[in-house]
Amino acid sequence: MNDDVAEVLGLERSRLRSLVERDMAVAERIHADDYELITPSGQTHTKATYLGDVASKRLEYLDFEPSSSISVRASPDLIVLRYIARIRLSVGVADEVELSAWHTDHYEKRDGTWTVVWSQATEIGA
Repeated sequence: MNDDVAEVLGLERSRLRSLVERDMAVAERIHADDYELITPSGQTHTKATYLGDVASKRLEYLDFEPSSSISVRASPDLIVLRYIARIRLSVGVADEVELSAWHTDHYEKRDGTWTVVWSQATEIGA
């Protein structure tokens, strides 16, 4: 495993931890300004709306962690991670939800720093 892949794998673990712990300083640093998320329900969110929902607890992650090995595709300025995630969350005043989802993240190297630019989660049915 090369140094860039090891760094991005560490960033992904930090990113998930920051979302659960609502450590917005870390989350802001890891997510690119033009970050976009596609949720399991097919909605799209910008960095501002996504992290705003996390900060306000409108979207509250109780657990968010890989439950499979992480597959990696890497080139000098792009690293793609794919894994199954176990996600436990509450949205607004809704009851707690637990799901498994394929999770794909695209990291780009910008000005020498790795940052996540796209994420997509696809729920795995029962």
